[in-house]
Amino acid sequence: MLLPFEKIIPSVNPDNNFIAPSSVLIGKVTLHANASIWFNTVLRADNDEIVIGENSNIQDGSVLHVDKGSPVKIGANVTVGHAAIVHACSIGDDCLIGMGSTILSRANIGIESIVGAGALVTEDKSFPPRSLILGAPAKLIREVTEEEIHAIRSNALHYVNLSKKYIKDLESSLSN
Repeated sequence: MLLPFEKIIPSVNPDNNFIAPSSVLIGKVTLHANASIWFNTVLRADNDEIVIGENSNIQDGSVLHVDKGSPVKIGANVTVGHAAIVHACSIGDDCLIGMGSTILSRANIGIESIVGAGALVTEDKSFPPRSLILGAPAKLIREVTEEEIHAIRSNALHYVNLSKKYIKDLESSLSN
């Protein structure tokens, strides 16, 4: 569902953005090419903007929200795992945000990084590129390997392909 906030409607392309029928996008949300928003997900851009990069996927049950002056910026080829909370922060290209993790206001996740499942990235925390980030509070554990970066990109591509199937099936069910 796309809802306006103060007359601003989310910017999506139904030809290449899959938005699950049970998800809600509110206000100044922008989805770039092949971005997908999965079931029971909320993107609430009522105080600032949310931008989802090309080929990125926001998985089931996740919540993205902003603060005034602190948008959510998610780069290209990013996977935000099931039930993650992403609040007023920046995530670089080619990242994996693990299931059930929380990233708080003004945090910055560098490109090609992994935030482990259940991690808590506290306010104003920044991590450099290629960080493996685990724990609560989250800490830098080691540098991400080339194999892990390849897996991040493969997972993003898998979700692009899966979203195309959902778009096709949704279009055919609506035309019947």
